[in-house]
Amino acid sequence: MPFKPAPRAALRLSTCLFAAIPLLAAAPALAAPPAATGSTEVAIARIIDEGMNRSEAMTTASALMDRIGPRLTNSENHRKAESWAMEQLRKQGLVNVHAEPFDFGLGWNLDGYAVTMTAPRPLALTAIPVAWSPPTSGELRGQVVIAPMSREEHFAEWKGKLAGKIVLVSLPGQTSESKDGVFERYSDAQIAELDSYTKPAFDPDAPGLMVRNRSFQRKLAAFLKAEGALALVKISYRDGKLIHGEGYDFQPGQTLAVPAVELAQEDYRRLVRLARTGAAPELAISIAARFDSTNLRAENVIAEIPGSDPGAGYVMAGAHFDSWIAGDGANDNGAGSVTVIEAARLLAKLGIKPKRTIRFALWSGEEQGLLGSRAYIEQHLASRPIDPALKGIDAYAAWRNAFPIAPKPEYNQLKAYFNMDNGSGRFRGIYTEGNLGAGKLLGEWLAPFAMLGANKLVASKTGGTDHVFLQAIGLPGYQFIQDPLDYETRVHHSNLDTLDHMRADDMRQAAVIMAGMLWQAANSDKELPRAVLPTQPTPTDPFKVRDPAQ
Repeated sequence: MPFKPAPRAALRLSTCLFAAIPLLAAAPALAAPPAATGSTEVAIARIIDEGMNRSEAMTTASALMDRIGPRLTNSENHRKAESWAMEQLRKQGLVNVHAEPFDFGLGWNLDGYAVTMTAPRPLALTAIPVAWSPPTSGELRGQVVIAPMSREEHFAEWKGKLAGKIVLVSLPGQTSESKDGVFERYSDAQIAELDSYTKPAFDPDAPGLMVRNRSFQRKLAAFLKAEGALALVKISYRDGKLIHGEGYDFQPGQTLAVPAVELAQEDYRRLVRLARTGAAPELAISIAARFDSTNLRAENVIAEIPGSDPGAGYVMAGAHFDSWIAGDGANDNGAGSVTVIEAARLLAKLGIKPKRTIRFALWSGEEQGLLGSRAYIEQHLASRPIDPALKGIDAYAAWRNAFPIAPKPEYNQLKAYFNMDNGSGRFRGIYTEGNLGAGKLLGEWLAPFAMLGANKLVASKTGGTDHVFLQAIGLPGYQFIQDPLDYETRVHHSNLDTLDHMRADDMRQAAVIMAGMLWQAANSDKELPRAVLPTQPTPTDPFKVRDPAQ
């Protein structure tokens, strides 16, 4: 169906802005005349000029992704990246640059690994250790056994059969034959499909099911250890030689009991075929990984451009800084982190103090359950009554369904939060998260960037990232609509998440819009309307009966 037009303000460009841009782009970058420094149009024109003509986004991205690389939460590399980011922000002139620690769990550092088929022929396999799984003691060797297990009741079938074996625990499935392209930019019609209200749904059993599903791998590893198995091997969830290595067992005393490896689908199925048609193939696995229990606290990076009115509150931009280990964390979420750093640079370059403080956040622990942004909320904005002993995914599952919500003094000070975490595709607009009253003002702030392709407002929610818990407590946290590129099809969490899959023009555009939205939110006489403070919902389906096997 045709796209539902955004509010008229979202499609209107200021004639002052059109007049300002050619003049600024044609001349050397000069400080704005004193009489014009407070003009929103002139400030945005200067942001566009600096961000489009002298962008540092890709050189910043290379310094982070190529030189530092993946940033697993609480790893040595993440701490190295934190120090680098704080140095960048200080150089740009930001103040109050600091790290805010929160309880997390073990550090885990991967120094090297190799997985090789040694019989019936030598072959290096495409594989990666599962994060927070134990190292091998040198190289381990053994025959594979195909023993698919997805529930605890499957263990009985394999009791007494796994000693000395490398256990392939996944069903091999069939190779996919996708008819869709791997790279995509949204059409207006596709964006229009996002413009629908997301009906709330509350299932009181869902948190427990999530925790149970996440804990199964730990129970499986413990069973394999008790049976004398050497290692666990699971299949990648994508084909095309893509691997990922996600792991969630990072609490002291609750890590996996045996080394665990994720194997590319093509290599996994080869092993299955060989085992079904002759002598079981043999593997050699070596994993050099180090647990670190010296500091169980991860950190968020926070920085500010101070405002001129202490009573006006603050606006905020954020992206998660942590990543998985298979690639360099370029698109998930180095892209968002670099955009935040570049937006901070563009705003600092203005040399003008905004009315409201502009705060920037690089979150940690997002991949393990939005842990960093939740810690910020609990420290600054609001609390929910959960058992403090709950950690990781257990805490994530419990927190969003815990009532009542108790706002803290900063709750009313946060006026707007903008998040980026959908790869490096260009901004096309913004999700209004079902807050129908927010569209008008968000549309006004987007208006100067219609010429850059960002003018869409859609009512639907988008989840899985750091604005979610702000929305969950009624605060104005928003995520941008982004072109998909190859983010979901190939790059997300995979070994292809490198700088080659980041588009420079898209990154320039995103940083300019992020900076421009922040500037307008920081200086506007208007504020985004709040959603209601959520209270305990009733079950959406009060008659639901769950399958006890689930």
